[in-house]
Amino acid sequence: MQRYFLYLKYDGTAYHGWQVQPGGRTVQGELQRALSTLLREDVPVVGAGRTDTGVHARMMVAHFDAAEGLDCGQTVYRLNRILPRDMAADRLECVPADMHARFSAVSRTYRYYVHTRRDPFRRAYSCEMFYNLDFDMMNRAAALLLEYDDFAAFCKSHTDVKTTLCKVAEARWVRDGEYTWHFVITANRFLRNMVRAIVGTLIDVGRGRIGLEGFRKIIEGRSRSGAGDSVPACALFLENIEYGELEIKS
Repeated sequence: MQRYFLYLKYDGTAYHGWQVQPGGRTVQGELQRALSTLLREDVPVVGAGRTDTGVHARMMVAHFDAAEGLDCGQTVYRLNRILPRDMAADRLECVPADMHARFSAVSRTYRYYVHTRRDPFRRAYSCEMFYNLDFDMMNRAAALLLEYDDFAAFCKSHTDVKTTLCKVAEARWVRDGEYTWHFVITANRFLRNMVRAIVGTLIDVGRGRIGLEGFRKIIEGRSRSGAGDSVPACALFLENIEYGELEIKS
């Protein structure tokens, strides 16, 4: 058997997140169905993360094991003829047997998109903000995230995570246009609902409802009830996953 890494993208609007669950249409479930149809055997897949309901991915990586000798290019072509139109396989690579889509990843990057002027063409994938936001202050607050490693304050309550420790390497707001911005955050791992809770709290900073010291106290308080509301899922994208020096077999 050979281990393969499949790089794919998807629009998460119609899905109950990545992970297979009873009674819900999921990205993992559709991918497993398509691969099993193509390869004519049950093909379980393991993803690099578990995006929540409605969250999108410009890059997701999933691994699966199958017979050696798959033509990677032809497999991607044929897989795309089976997958739903809101999913797309980009490439397939042979990797060493000990590579793991989730545990071998060294970092993940998310982006959250906002716009500050009504725009009907952005409403599906960007969050409209009705407030005057101080993005300079929001960036100063975002920089504080790099000083901490416990993000319990931004973790969905009653989850079964064993640790709320994460190492954030980047967190900042970037201006894309006259009234468009995105928040980019890179970390070794993310907690459930973490990015949306962080963005919601930073929005409160931008509105003047929370100061820098207040933001710091929220992080140190480690209570989800102290942070801001979660922003809508439709504007959140998993953008990139890094594996360091990944050995790719030709």
